[in-house]
Formats: sequence, structure tokens, C-alpha cells
Amino acid sequence: MKGITIIKAAAVCGGKLNCRPEPEAELGKVVIDSRAVEAGDFFVAYKGERVDGNDYITAALDKGVACCLASRVPEGETRPVIVVPDVQKALELICAEYRKSLNIPIIGITGSVGKTTAKEMIASVLSQRFNVLKTDGNLNNQIGVPMTISRIEPQHEAAVVEMGISGFGEMSGLARIARPTAAVFTVIGHAHLEFLHDQDGVYRAKTEMLDFMPPEAPVIVNGDDERLAKMPRENLITCGMGENCALKAENIRSDGRSELFDIVYQGRRIPVAVPAYGRHMITAALEGAAVGFAMGLSDEEIVAGIAGYKILGRRGIVTDTGRISIIDDSYNANPDSMRSSIDSLAELPGRKLCILGDMLEMGEDAPKMHYDLGTYAAQKGMDRVLCCGELSKEISRGAREIGRHYDTVEELIAALPEVIQTGDRVLVKASRGMHFEQIAEALKEL
Repeated sequence: MKGITIIKAAAVCGGKLNCRPEPEAELGKVVIDSRAVEAGDFFVAYKGERVDGNDYITAALDKGVACCLASRVPEGETRPVIVVPDVQKALELICAEYRKSLNIPIIGITGSVGKTTAKEMIASVLSQRFNVLKTDGNLNNQIGVPMTISRIEPQHEAAVVEMGISGFGEMSGLARIARPTAAVFTVIGHAHLEFLHDQDGVYRAKTEMLDFMPPEAPVIVNGDDERLAKMPRENLITCGMGENCALKAENIRSDGRSELFDIVYQGRRIPVAVPAYGRHMITAALEGAAVGFAMGLSDEEIVAGIAGYKILGRRGIVTDTGRISIIDDSYNANPDSMRSSIDSLAELPGRKLCILGDMLEMGEDAPKMHYDLGTYAAQKGMDRVLCCGELSKEISRGAREIGRHYDTVEELIAALPEVIQTGDRVLVKASRGMHFEQIAEALKEL
């Protein structure tokens, strides 16, 4: 973090230094795992339920970190440690101070679903012209956002920052650090209803970001989302499939591996191809294009950026085993992403099977959401719906005669040889905590 010296960091967060460091010694990027630190890094010692980062301060300093942020100093340690009562609050203050020194576009991304996909797509588009720093993986929370900001270096010309929350007030904390110069809202869905109560609550919590942005900053939203489309914002850019969207997708088709369509914007029609499966990829590509247009990229740069998109994690990876086609979307799930995946599967030829599991953190209406999902899968023409998980019993009930529930993942895997037929297209999707990646791997072995 160029310009943030150890002495300045201690002053900003009100911490106490255990020694007198070199006046010009600066902090590097934030790291919270002592095993991953490099020389010059800023090691932040969190105390967790099972591991206390304070126990690894000496090990981090031995590896050459510039300084540690901690709640205590190991006995006899004379190398730089900033001691504070609240490590998280101190980290936020330090990274917010560093953000003030940055003069590059920072795109903040939030929404109930599709944040990481949008982040990867936007970064791919912007990288056609700029040196882009993006959130690593899905480090999008109160720790991840400060870590991302700390990684912005002088050579970077733009940053794409994913911002995820589960409760009220959390977005204000993240936005106070990131101070986005542009924002992307993917969708207001059903995630984290256990804490945000309903979709209106989700909208209020997500849009806390706007309070920390310049009034003229471009805000890109999913125009097919009724709440986002009505956002009272001066420089609002709506994108989607609806007629009222400023930036639209038309002539949509899929070959089971790629999504092909035309971007229609301000009198232009631009054919593009997304090298990934699923209708949700169209929305992500539109969001990437909208950010590109807002930042002055050419049509050719936007087309190349969309074509250069790379799938991250188990988010719609398509595998053709020679016998069946597996769509591994086991990274996470909520009602919106589940329906989107089913919609995409419904457009493909052949026998279609869904292997679905529990959607977690859905609140008190979770049983009904699962039942409705099963009904939806049946209505969309799925041939079989196989389920596992306590809540997914309701998916099976909603799917009626095409539904089948299994008590364990192992039991479901054991049944696959009798259920799967040559030529099947199989969707595997559930919340991450259900560990459905085991099912996806088992399917590959059939």
C-alpha cells in the first residue's frame, strides 16, 4: 500500500506500536494466512473459533512481513506489531485511508446472485484496454474487500471489486472502504433472507453502496429486475432482455456450451459469443459490455473481452463424457440461480435430469421455495429431478412423479447407474454446503 507507512497506519487506526519502525517503511498487501505471506506484506492476525492468528505473528515476521496488526504482541517480539482492540475495525480504517490515495476507476459489484460471474466478465472486458485488478476468487466480505483494495498497486489502471453481504449495514462498511466510481447490481433475489427478511430488505441492504458514490457515477443494473429498473439514479444504465432495457440481448441461441446473441445498444447491433453455458451468462456479458461502454471501450474490445471470459470454480462447467453431458453448477444456489439453470437446460435437446440439493439461508419460507422449485422444474419439462437434503424433500414433492429424494449424497450416487441413460444432459446444483461436487465427479466416472 504505497504511501501507507507503518507509523501512518498505526496513527490512522489509533493503534500502539511495540517498537520504533523505520520512518519510510510501507505496508504491502493484506494477508490473513501466515502460510501465504511474502516479504513486505501486512499480516493481519484474526482470532477465530479454532485458530488464533496472534499465535503466528512471529512466524509471519520471520518470513519478512513489514508489520503485523494484532490484538497482542508475542512475548519478546521487537519487530513491528500494531496493537489494537478491534483488528477488523483497524483494518477497515487503514484500507479506507489507502483508498483515498488511489485515482483509478473502481467498479463495485453486488447482487443476490451472479456477482463473481459478473466480476470475471467485467474484468475480462476491461483488460482489453486496462491493467485490471480484480477480487481474488469470491473474497467479497468484510475481510475480502479490504484485502482487495490493499492489492491495488501503481501499475493498475482499474479495479473490479466484488461486494457481498448478508445483513443490514454491512454494505455501508464495504462501500466506505471501496468508494466505487461505478456500480453493477446483478439481481435482487432471495439470498440471505434469514437476515434480510424479504426482497425489499435485500434491495435496501445492497443499495447502501450508493451513499458512498459520486452522484454522477454510472450505475449498471439488471433491467429485468423490477426493483433495480426503478432505481432513482441519474446515470442509470439498464441491461437485460426486456424491451425497456437500454442495452439488450437479441437473437439469443445456445449450442449447449456457448451462448450466442446480439448486443443492441444506441443503434448498434454487435454479435457476441460467451464461451460458457447458461442464460445467466448473457446477463453477465451485458453487464460487462455496459461497463465497457461506460469506460469508452470500442465494440471490438468488448467482443474480445466477452469471448475471453474464463469460468471460475464450479459455476456451470460443461463436461461431455462421451456418454452424457454434465453441467456442474454445484458452487452455490438460491431460487433465482436454480430457475435460471433450469431455464437454460430446458432449451437444450435430449433427456434432461436435474440433481438438486438444499438452498441454504432462505429464511422461514424455505420449505415453500423448495416446493415451488420442484414444481417449476416439472413445468419446464425436466424428465427427472433427483434430490438430496432435508429441505430438498420439498423439491421432490413439488416435482411430483418425476421427483425422487435420497437421504444422503452416497445413496444418490449409488443410484446413478440405474437412473442415467446415454445422451442425458444432467444439471448438478445446490448450495455449497451440500458438497454436490462429489455427485458431479461421480457422474464423470459412469
